Amino acid sequence: MAQVTSAAEAANYLHVRNDWLARRKEEILEPDLPIIDPHHHLWDRDGWRYMLYDLLADTNSGHNIVATVFVQARAMLRADGPPELKPVGETEWINGVAAMTASGAYGKIRVCAGIVSHVNLLLGDAARPVLEAEIGAAGGRFRGIRHSSAWDSDPGVAGMYATRPKGLLLDSTFRTGFAHLAPLDLSFDAWLFHPQIGELADLARAFPDTRIVLDHCGGPVGIGRFASRREEIFPI
Repeated sequence: MAQVTSAAEAANYLHVRNDWLARRKEEILEPDLPIIDPHHHLWDRDGWRYMLYDLLADTNSGHNIVATVFVQARAMLRADGPPELKPVGETEWINGVAAMTASGAYGKIRVCAGIVSHVNLLLGDAARPVLEAEIGAAGGRFRGIRHSSAWDSDPGVAGMYATRPKGLLLDSTFRTGFAHLAPLDLSFDAWLFHPQIGELADLARAFPDTRIVLDHCGGPVGIGRFASRREEIFPI
């Protein structure tokens, strides 16, 4: 009988091991300190489900988490309509989740009080109406977009990102789309690998008025061609 591989396993996502997490409990040092979780995901995928009740189980750990920010996860995209508007489905869904906790029915926490979704900036000037559609779908919660530029020449590093275009952040059409973020008071979340940080710095110099968030500590890589090079890579 053929072994079935879930979508989560195919994408190399690790399953949460609650038994392993339960092995260590740490004292909460400042239980009254208000905390905003600035980056989390929600999704319902084959082999991997993390929805509102899962998040609430984690945020009810004893810390004073008062709000969260959802970041793009390619979840609940529209199945129909123009391809460029498919990410608006994610924003519509997350805004509904945010409305659930805004009711107060789940305590004081306001989940997804900020929403960072996706717009394809390679649309150039055509990205503007999509950005406006995202804003309209978010009920005042839309804060910005994430457009991943993660790429590497080594397929062992790039994995599921191997088909991404090289040098995306330097692309003139991408930058035409990027130019519409600041006028709409939107931020940009960058997801890349550490050798690409210089490209992001170049983008930031070209658009000093745009707020940029560097996700995942700049994507330090320790596999593929970067294996066994920790001491060389981490000081970068």
